[in-house]
Parts: sequence; structure tokens; C-alpha cells
Amino acid sequence: MTVATFTWTHDYGAALTEEPLVQRAQFGDGYEQVAAAGINNRPRKWSLNFENRDYAEADALVAFLRAHHLVFDWTDPDGAPGRWQCKSWQQSHPAPLVKSVAATFEEVFGR
Repeated sequence: MTVATFTWTHDYGAALTEEPLVQRAQFGDGYEQVAAAGINNRPRKWSLNFENRDYAEADALVAFLRAHHLVFDWTDPDGAPGRWQCKSWQQSHPAPLVKSVAATFEEVFGR
């Protein structure tokens, strides 16, 4: 399966969120068992901004996300490659003749 690669450069200020996936079993006496949920249990999530881009660049970036939001390759700001999805993004018009795009990339496995 050929997967598209996201190549736009984001602005400084990218933010990484990690929320390990766990399975919990709660018992009536207050006891709880916790275990990692699978082998890929720490997916990364990056909040990215692409500020003040000309219409052509912003529109191309959004067109990529619309076409490949389920899975694409991307190398994160720490230099770690991975497979990602983008469930939502926002566009704004902060000034004449430019657009800004904000997106959250979530790491996926096995696609």
C-alpha cells in the first residue's frame, strides 16, 4: 500500500501530547488492576500551526488533509517518522491574502 507523505513545514510552537493507553479492571473492594493496552500503547499527538500562508499553499495543505486524513506518513518535529491521521483541522483568515491552518496529527499503527 502506497501512503502519501505530508511535507509542509509547520511553525514553531508545535505541542506534543502523550496519553498512554491502558486497560483497567476495577473491583468492588477498591482494588484496581492496570495493564498497558497492546504493544503500541503510547501514540503521539501533535498540535501544529501553519500561520499566514498564501492561499495556494494553504489550499494545497488542506486539499492534502481532505484526501489523506485517514493515513499519511510524516516525520515529527523530534525527527521520528510515523504513520498519522488528521481527524480535524481549522482554517482562518488572519490578514488579507493569507490563511492559517491549525491541525492535530494523531499517530496510528498497522495501516
